[in-house]
Amino acid sequence: MAADLPTPTTDVPTAVAEATRAKRLSRRQLVWRRFLRNKTAVIGAIGILILVFIALAGPYVFYWKFDDIDSYSYLKPPSSSHLLGTTRAGRDVLALTIRGLSKSLVIGFMVAIMQTSIAALVGASAAYIGGWHEKIVLWVVDLLLVIPSFFLIATITTGGPQGEAAWLLLVVMLAAFGWPLSSRVVRSLTLSVKEREYVLAAKFMGLSTFKIILRHILPNVSSLLIIDATLGVGYAILSETGLSYFGFGVQPPTRRWAR
Repeated sequence: MAADLPTPTTDVPTAVAEATRAKRLSRRQLVWRRFLRNKTAVIGAIGILILVFIALAGPYVFYWKFDDIDSYSYLKPPSSSHLLGTTRAGRDVLALTIRGLSKSLVIGFMVAIMQTSIAALVGASAAYIGGWHEKIVLWVVDLLLVIPSFFLIATITTGGPQGEAAWLLLVVMLAAFGWPLSSRVVRSLTLSVKEREYVLAAKFMGLSTFKIILRHILPNVSSLLIIDATLGVGYAILSETGLSYFGFGVQPPTRRWAR
């Protein structure tokens, strides 16, 4: 008599479901994996981290401070005591560069966060709500894209308040004119996302428009927002440096890369 074969205790569909559940990744893990696959993004992130480290650790590593004056070295070339030389006032160029780096990075990150947040909310709300709201938003975006922002920012920052906190006005102005183009891209992506099943289900469940945009639409366009924020840091630093080089933007005694 043949021996009875053992019967499996778990059916195949259940095993497949458990394996799929075990391999399921969170949204943060998926974004992190996609980021690591992009070698250019990884190299750029490493470069930014190096700059941040230099800005934070530089004042404690190097001997000279940005406000120190070497009375024996006025406008000297690079040497062992001053790696990048000195200015006419006897200040170390390397210390001034590190001081300007920290301020430029702060401006870059603040502008990038502000303009990406504005672009995400405005673009997503315009596409999701539609109607007159979308028309007004598109009209404002087109108007801001036509206005010569460089001369307008230069005029406002020059006539605005001066002092140590004057750079905050520059941050607001750069963010105010930096979001329109990105908002149009967010709007086009939202138009393809708002008819998905999970968005319609959230709408039928009675969630508010703000919660639907914040929880279900923006997370699905996060790849664009990450790229936009990364590019925004460089845009803000270049814009601030260009304005300051021509005598606008951040004014002395605040140190930055342009001066």
